[in-house]
Amino acid sequence: MKKGLLALCLVFILGLAAAGLLYRELRRPYRGYSGSLVIEIGPGTRTPEVAQSLVSRGVLAHRIPFLILHALDLLRHRSVKAGEYLFDRPLTPLEVYRKLVQGDVYLCTVVIPEGSDRFDIARILNQQLGLDPELFVRISEQPSPIRDLDPEAPTLEGYLFPDTYRFPRGASAATVALTMLARFRHVLSSRLPQDLQQSPARLHEAVTLASMVEKETADADERPLIAGVFARRLKARMPLQCDPTVVYAARLDHEPAGPITQSELALASPYNTYRKAGLPPGPICSPGESSIRAALDPAAGDALYFVSNNHGGHVFASTLAAHQRNVARYRRELAELRQTEAGPDPESSTRAAGQSGTARSMAEPAGKGTAERSPAESAAETPAKPAARQNPARRKGHQRGVRQKKRHQSHQNQE
Repeated sequence: MKKGLLALCLVFILGLAAAGLLYRELRRPYRGYSGSLVIEIGPGTRTPEVAQSLVSRGVLAHRIPFLILHALDLLRHRSVKAGEYLFDRPLTPLEVYRKLVQGDVYLCTVVIPEGSDRFDIARILNQQLGLDPELFVRISEQPSPIRDLDPEAPTLEGYLFPDTYRFPRGASAATVALTMLARFRHVLSSRLPQDLQQSPARLHEAVTLASMVEKETADADERPLIAGVFARRLKARMPLQCDPTVVYAARLDHEPAGPITQSELALASPYNTYRKAGLPPGPICSPGESSIRAALDPAAGDALYFVSNNHGGHVFASTLAAHQRNVARYRRELAELRQTEAGPDPESSTRAAGQSGTARSMAEPAGKGTAERSPAESAAETPAKPAARQNPARRKGHQRGVRQKKRHQSHQNQE
């Protein structure tokens, strides 16, 4: 009897000691690696394999505490979630286990600059999240998720709001697209005029015009002025001849490269505002809030033309004669700048049609390059930029980081 009691006491004491050791181990932070560490847990990975991986990578000192926590948690039907996990500080086994069970996965910060089109966005998502760019482009071609706001939307272009997002690697293309559309809806309902969402036609026109304004200038103060020029030309039934629309039309048709060509200017695309009167059928990029506001409230005035001033802004004119003088000055100053600064070869630079980090090259102003056009034929000209106008879903390598708007081109519009 006494021996049995003694044995029971011994077991109790050993149990308390083991519990104490386990408690201490569960609460002891550990870090067996330097810097930061990202560990990927694949779907269906067994818990013992996860524990062993955490030990081998230096996240855990021993795997037993982790496995005990898992065994105790089986009654709650909780398990480790698949995904990428960031470790950058000492953690206790309890903290590590909770992180994996709660699915506290590592989120990648993804910046979508204003002026990105859906092809640019697809490329950024491929670079940052490993997302299939062609799949994203195909999803963006389906306008149904936005048709309640804009029944005329030909695609999701223009409604994938440019902003900073956080997504887990491996996020689906559909999830990313819906998140960006939700951000647009939030901005529309909380920061833009309330009547806009009750007027589909007005919204469609505003976002389409805003996308052109976004591509034409990086200067927020100039956006209402650019919008004013477009609005007056629309009212006067003058062709818009917006170069960025030509580039967008070319991207839909083929893989453009280099200067805008005469054949691209002649493309029979509804987006080509050199050939088609009025606005294009839909937006050509994702405009920011500032450009949308400019499109809703264009600046008053009589200017019908604008041309780059070679310093990031534009010079405006109300008559063709004044515009031609501005174009001549632009070309003269551009030639002087090229003589005094080391820069790209004038023959290889191209007219830019995009901004916001779209490295569209633009060398010869509006219509010049492979096909000579008189400045009298257009409303604006633009400076040079390194070329990269291919469809990003098929083009590799185009860097587009935080908002780097093009040294702004101007485009030329016919009267």
